Amino acid sequence: MKQFIARNRDFFGPIFTIALPLALQNLISASLNMIDVIIVGQLGQTAIAAVGLGNQVFFILNLLLFGLNSGIAIFTAQFWGQRDVTNIRRVLGVGLLTGVVISFLFSLISWLFPDAVLSLYTNDPAVILRGSEFLRVIAFSYVVNAVSFGYAFVLRSTGKVMLPVKISSAALIINTILNYLLIYGKFGFPRLEVAGSALATVIARIVELVLMLGIVYGKNLVPAAKLRELLDFSAAFAKQFFKTTVPVILNESLWALGITMFTVVYAHMGTAVVAGVNIFSTIERMAFVLFFGLAQACAVTVGHDIGAGRESSAFTRAKQYSLVGPAVSLLIGWSLVLAGRPILGLFRISAEASEVAGQILLVFAWVLPFKVFNLINIVGILRGGGDTRFSLFLDIGVLWLVAVPLSFLAGLVWHFPPHLVYLLAASEEVVKFILGIQRVLSRKWINNLTHSMRTIAEK
Repeated sequence: MKQFIARNRDFFGPIFTIALPLALQNLISASLNMIDVIIVGQLGQTAIAAVGLGNQVFFILNLLLFGLNSGIAIFTAQFWGQRDVTNIRRVLGVGLLTGVVISFLFSLISWLFPDAVLSLYTNDPAVILRGSEFLRVIAFSYVVNAVSFGYAFVLRSTGKVMLPVKISSAALIINTILNYLLIYGKFGFPRLEVAGSALATVIARIVELVLMLGIVYGKNLVPAAKLRELLDFSAAFAKQFFKTTVPVILNESLWALGITMFTVVYAHMGTAVVAGVNIFSTIERMAFVLFFGLAQACAVTVGHDIGAGRESSAFTRAKQYSLVGPAVSLLIGWSLVLAGRPILGLFRISAEASEVAGQILLVFAWVLPFKVFNLINIVGILRGGGDTRFSLFLDIGVLWLVAVPLSFLAGLVWHFPPHLVYLLAASEEVVKFILGIQRVLSRKWINNLTHSMRTIAEK
């Protein structure tokens, strides 16, 4: 085994230095998220549904920020292939300015109109009441999170993967401890219930940002830009950045809206269904911890190769990731199915909600290899190669033409059980898989983006 790894060091090196650290961060995040759901869940399934729906706003914002910062990562990886720190800082500046504006708008809407926002998902007055308490408080974390996001993506794309992992892990641990203290009023803290969960998140996000900026600027790392360096970009430079990045932002925002449509369907099927799906989603995040790491590692290393002019190496790397991810997913998916009953036993929910989560988990194991290939292809290969327009078509076109209509028909017209609604919605993954393989083999996704950006910056 050691000899095999040694012979393929160019492939396995980034897995150990990028993918596994990111997987560790995702694992810690998913594990603590599960603990948070268990803690909140002791208040009952109405509280679980309220927090789950309240977090839909952050879910949409988070995907928008992920799209924006994926654009930052695309350019950073290719510029870092040439060790061009000046333009990396310009790209970071464009991204931070945009992210703060978007996050502020989300904060304003969540704080002023929480009832209206939650009414889009459910008509249960108890869920809306408790969800509004949660949403008004957690809105204060959005802008802080946007700034941390930008710095973390630049650090990852320049090889400093473990630093954001350590910082985020510390913040998540703080969040979990504060959740317990503030939800139930332990050790002299006030009992705030669902609002306590939101306040814990706000405090943890602030700690995360303070640690991030303190270490980045204290050690003078690549993103340690002065304000004038962040704002030293022309309109033409920003235009070129958004030419590549806007398709990614549209991808994530329209994908988030599509996922929100699924939430609307499940919410109209009953509070027990919402609670069961929310718990399944927590388990699903556990399943994807390694694969998000693999996708990010693929994007970074493919970007480095293309930026350095090694296009054949980028193509070989893409094929390797395309095979390894789905193969590993078979093991993880069915391991979760076997462990499903003990995991579901940790939650204080009705038998109906538990049954919903268990049945969806079984369907999930069958479709996971397709999901993993599509994740690595879209987030890792296509975006790493700058092929953001095709990835937009692949991800969003199929979602809205296949998954969303089928889920509405299955859940609200045909009244199928939740696991069959999930199955029909997941049929989009097979379509993406077929179209995605063809695109990877065509090599049309390999684009060097740094030449035009450097030319504009030097004018």
